[in-house]
Amino acid sequence: MIKRLKLKFIVLAVISIFVLLSAIVAGMNIINYNSVVLEADEILAFLSENNGAFPDRGGKPAHGIYMPKRFSPETPYETRYFYVLMSDSGRVIETHTEQIISIDEQTAEDYAESIMESGKDTGFIGDYRYCIAEAKKGNRIIFLDCGRKLEAFDRFMFISVFMSFVGFAAVSVIIIIFSGKIIKPVAQSYEKQKRFITDAGHELKTPLTIINANVDLLESDPNDADCINDIRQQTQRLASLTNNLVYLAQLDENEEHIEKVETPLSDIVSETVAAFETIVQMQNKKIVCSVQPLLSIKGDNIALQQLVSVLVDNAIKYSPENSAIRVTLEKRNKSIEFAVSNTSVYPIEGDALEHIFDRFYRTDTSRNSETGGNGIGLSIAKKIMEEHKGKIYARTTDGLDFSIICLFRSVQG
Repeated sequence: MIKRLKLKFIVLAVISIFVLLSAIVAGMNIINYNSVVLEADEILAFLSENNGAFPDRGGKPAHGIYMPKRFSPETPYETRYFYVLMSDSGRVIETHTEQIISIDEQTAEDYAESIMESGKDTGFIGDYRYCIAEAKKGNRIIFLDCGRKLEAFDRFMFISVFMSFVGFAAVSVIIIIFSGKIIKPVAQSYEKQKRFITDAGHELKTPLTIINANVDLLESDPNDADCINDIRQQTQRLASLTNNLVYLAQLDENEEHIEKVETPLSDIVSETVAAFETIVQMQNKKIVCSVQPLLSIKGDNIALQQLVSVLVDNAIKYSPENSAIRVTLEKRNKSIEFAVSNTSVYPIEGDALEHIFDRFYRTDTSRNSETGGNGIGLSIAKKIMEEHKGKIYARTTDGLDFSIICLFRSVQG
């Protein structure tokens, strides 16, 4: 269990770091990319307002008095752009490529025709951001060279991803190395708990055996029969509690101790339920058993008998007289469903269902010695189901009609 807890801690920590770094890197790159697009769109909008060019005096770009404050005075000299003027019919009227060397007129016209066919007003074509602006003679398609900024964006993205990967690897190694120290207090507490339960179980067995032996001797005195019966009942109850605690400790201590082989679940349920017939009749109750034959699972015979016995015994203890306990076993799709249902003596609220499988948990109204329960049985059932990679849950419709359902994986598929 400690190894599994350690593994879960490592996995959760590594996944958390990965998600956090991914979110940070993605956020930075999205912001960076959006800033590139926003700046390009602002320049394109300014060019659109000025017929596809920066305003000039005598053929030279103007100084800051003609430029918006958001632009640098050097923007007209640093910007590489061109435009193509097209008529409404799609014919090229004018091509302006004086502000860029890498694009000739034919390439500019090809770009413009491709954009008009796409039907988009703005976007990227290669390294060029473009927009379509209305002109007197048609549409002016303006292109802005964003190659340098996109290269800078690509370098930043590569570096950020690479550094985040290095950081992720380093943090993962640190987590793996120090996970043992982080889990150590929990492991020590868990080991102490297991040791206490196991030791307490072994220590209690000896006096219980002696008490039972003395009770056998005292039975020869009929005057103490009632007292002897009380002693025997309590010793039996303590013995049951001790055995259950030891069994739970063994399950926790070695999670893979159950040897799973193909096991006839139908036979186990039928035979185990049949053993309760006498007890049920003595309590004026009955068991209605419906078992689909020839159902098998990969599991442990003894553990599965314990599971069935615990659930049936629990239903008998907490059901009123003249009631019926319903036991069903049937195949549902790729699963096998084992269910034990009964009418509860006391209403079971929704909050109680959440804790029904906790150790020593019992509803307040049933916290008495009359039933003989000790709050361990359903915990054992849950642990057995976990060992068999199955699912167990409780269900109630009106608080009184109570069911515990176990789902197994069928061998037949």
